[in-house]
Amino acid sequence: MTNTDPTAKPHISIGIIARNQENAIGPALKSLFQQSLLKELSRSNLTCEILCLANGCTDRTPEIAEEEFAEETSRHPFRQAFQCQTLDINERSKLSAWNLFVHKLAARESQFLFLMDGDILIRHPQTLWNMYSTLVENPKASIATDQPIKNISLKELKSWRERIALATSEMADTIQGKITGQLYCIRADVARQLYLPQDLAGLDDSFIESVVDTDFSTGRPAPSRIVTAENASHLFEAYTSVAEVLNNQERHAIGKTIAYVLIEHLKHLPREQRSDLARTLREKEQSDPRWLRRLIDEHLRNARFFWQLFPDVLRCRAKRGYRILTFKKATHFPAAFVRLLVTWIACARAFRHLKGGQMHDWTEASRDKIPSLELVGRGEQLSQTAAPAGEQLKGFSNIKACEAK
Repeated sequence: MTNTDPTAKPHISIGIIARNQENAIGPALKSLFQQSLLKELSRSNLTCEILCLANGCTDRTPEIAEEEFAEETSRHPFRQAFQCQTLDINERSKLSAWNLFVHKLAARESQFLFLMDGDILIRHPQTLWNMYSTLVENPKASIATDQPIKNISLKELKSWRERIALATSEMADTIQGKITGQLYCIRADVARQLYLPQDLAGLDDSFIESVVDTDFSTGRPAPSRIVTAENASHLFEAYTSVAEVLNNQERHAIGKTIAYVLIEHLKHLPREQRSDLARTLREKEQSDPRWLRRLIDEHLRNARFFWQLFPDVLRCRAKRGYRILTFKKATHFPAAFVRLLVTWIACARAFRHLKGGQMHDWTEASRDKIPSLELVGRGEQLSQTAAPAGEQLKGFSNIKACEAK
C-alpha cells in the first residue's frame, strides 16, 4: 500500500473494479486524481483510500494501476489526503470483488463508499465531490449517481449506428431512482447491509437499485433514496455494433429477471432477515450455492413466454418511447422503434438462454478504447478552483456542445 499518512482514518473509500483493462485503467485513474474531492478533503483534514481491485486479470492492469498510484502519491499536490492500494485478485468475478471491497477491504471508519469501473473517465472535475455532497445534504438518500455519457457523443462525424445509439441513449437518460453500476456513491452503512449473490450474473445495479429503493424490501418504493448529483458525469465507451448492443441488452434482461425473482423472494422473508440482508444472503449462498438458481428455475417454469420474465417487458420501452415522441416526434421515431425492437429481441434471447440454464457465460465486448486523457495544466487546476469541465479534458473539442445536449 502507498500511504502518505498511516495514522489517518479514511472518511471515504473508493473501489475501482477492473479486469483486463490495461489500456483503460491508466486514463481512468488519471481522471480520478484530477477530482476536486482530494482538494476538498485536504481542506477539511479528511482522507480517503483508493483501492484498485484487479480481478482475474491476465494482462498488465494491476501493474499499471500500481505505477499510477506510485506516481500520484509522490507528486500529487494533495497526496496527504489519500492512500492507495492495488489488489491482484485471482478470482474473476465483479460480484466477489464488490463483496470483498465492501465487507473486508474498505476501512471500517469510512462513511461513504464509491464504486467505479476501471474503463470510464470521470468528466467534470467536481463529479465525486458533488456526488458526496449530494448525500451529505440529503440524509434520507442512500445512493448518489452521476450522468453517464457515451464517448461517441464527442465525435464530430457520426455513423448511422452511432446516431441511433445516441438517440436511444437520450431516451434512457439518468432518472431519479436509477443507478448505473459504472460509478456511484453509497453510504457505507447501507452497502454493508448488502451482499451480492454470485448468480446475479454480474449485473449488480438492478438488484442494488431495487433493494435500496424499497428500503431492503421493508417499505414502499421511494425513488428519492437514489439521487442524481448535478454537474457530475463520466464518459464510457458505447456499444455500437448490432451484436454488442443485442448481447448487452440481453445481459440486462437477464439481470432484471434475476433481480425481480430475488426481490420477490425477499418480500416474504421475516422482517429481521430482511433488515440484516447481507448476513441472510451470505448464509443462503453458503448453505446452498444453487439456492438462487432454484428460485429462477421455479420462476421460469411459470413463465411460458418471454414477456413474463419481469413486469412490463412489453410496455416499459413503449411507454418511454411514447413520452419522448410526444415532444420530439419525427426526430426520435426511428430511435424509439429500434429501441423497442432491440428490447423485445433481447428479452426473447434472454428467455431462451435462461430456459437453457445459461446465466454467466458471456463474451464481453472490449471497452478499452476510451480516448487518452491528457492532463492540462494539472498542478494549476488542482491547486486552484476547479476549471470548467470543458477545459479539463484536452482533445475533446466539442465537449461543451455535448454538455448542452
